[in-house]
Amino acid sequence: MKKCVTVAMAGFGLRGRDYAKYQKNNPDIMKIVAISDPNENRLNDAAKEYNVSKEHCYKTAEEMLEQPRLADILFVTTQDKQHVKQAIAGIEKGYHIMMEKPISPYLDECIAIMEKAHEYNRNVTVCHVMRYTYFYQEIKKAIESGIIGDVKSIQAIENVGYFHQAHSFVRGNWRRSDETSPMILAKSCHDLDLIAWLMNKKCKRVSSFGDLSYFKKENAPEGATKRCLDGCKVQKDCPYDAEKIYVTDSITGVKNGIWKWPCSAVVHEPTVETIYEALKTGPYGRCVYHCDNNVVDHQVVIMEFEDKSTADFTMCAFTTSDGRQIKVMGTLGNIVGNIDTHTVEILPFGKEGKKIDISKLAGDLDGHEGGDMLLVESVMELHQSEDNIKNNLTSIDASIQSHVMAFAAEYSRLNEGVSVDLDKFVNEQL
Repeated sequence: MKKCVTVAMAGFGLRGRDYAKYQKNNPDIMKIVAISDPNENRLNDAAKEYNVSKEHCYKTAEEMLEQPRLADILFVTTQDKQHVKQAIAGIEKGYHIMMEKPISPYLDECIAIMEKAHEYNRNVTVCHVMRYTYFYQEIKKAIESGIIGDVKSIQAIENVGYFHQAHSFVRGNWRRSDETSPMILAKSCHDLDLIAWLMNKKCKRVSSFGDLSYFKKENAPEGATKRCLDGCKVQKDCPYDAEKIYVTDSITGVKNGIWKWPCSAVVHEPTVETIYEALKTGPYGRCVYHCDNNVVDHQVVIMEFEDKSTADFTMCAFTTSDGRQIKVMGTLGNIVGNIDTHTVEILPFGKEGKKIDISKLAGDLDGHEGGDMLLVESVMELHQSEDNIKNNLTSIDASIQSHVMAFAAEYSRLNEGVSVDLDKFVNEQL
């Protein structure tokens, strides 16, 4: 009989709530027993939804971590700069850890938590959810089968999506690198992690270029007001208009029954009335040209690996969708994947290819193409037995390389695209 794994939640925002959903379909496998969140409404609603006693509901993770160990695993789903301090405190209390990416905006903290995990023999899983998806698992299996030979180059694109950029990286929580993380880390450590994992070789050098070129005051159209609902004269034709994105849009607007993200990030319980009220005074009602954002709206990273194989990655805000595409090129064939169409094509040279419809493999593609629930499922399985403690697809050790690549890429971007040797960079930074 499988063990029911107990969980303490540090943070119950969007990511915490998404991971908690696993319990609803698997109450005999996962049980949330303690929650912390500074938002009283979220905390109370979570306690009611998951039947957590009042005595184990806390305003902060720090308060929760002052208690004796309350669960098997601590889920750390707070803001970027809080992750490591809370995770280290959890490790020292005896918890295993599942922590949201990025690990930290600081390289020394990434190394510190890895060393702490080793010291206490704790399992630390980083939420690189994309590795767990059927989409990337099929690509990985094809590479490992040898059907396309030795991988020589990978080309990857992350379409941030115009509305996602406006929501998260212009108006929202990840708009400033000094408050959270640079965008290549906050948004795209997923992609750098995937490239490193699929390549299965050590990255040696990176160069990067990119900028915040559009979402700034000097590009505001004539007649634009500082808030979208303050009589903006260009509102009708502006795709970034907050009313369109959060209220009327067919894909993201609450008026069309979209109560989940991004509306759920604006207010705890989205309705037409609560969204309008929030847009009048809150950060999500600001004009995208009049915010205090400083993260890039486009960036490219060029990578060289230990055997001279290469990869290039493009992240761009100016796209209709927010999906990903990838091309893996080997000596005997190539693989082409499009997450928007849920397709992976395996194309060996001179032979018949194979097209995989991922939607037929995965029962649920909600939450990062199903990756959110597959991650939690993997973590639960990992803790059914201490014998499996090392079999972790996104362990802290596995996740460090993508963070080093991101830190080096940001350094390169800020220094006119200089080529950065990763080994030298790490030695100089620590």
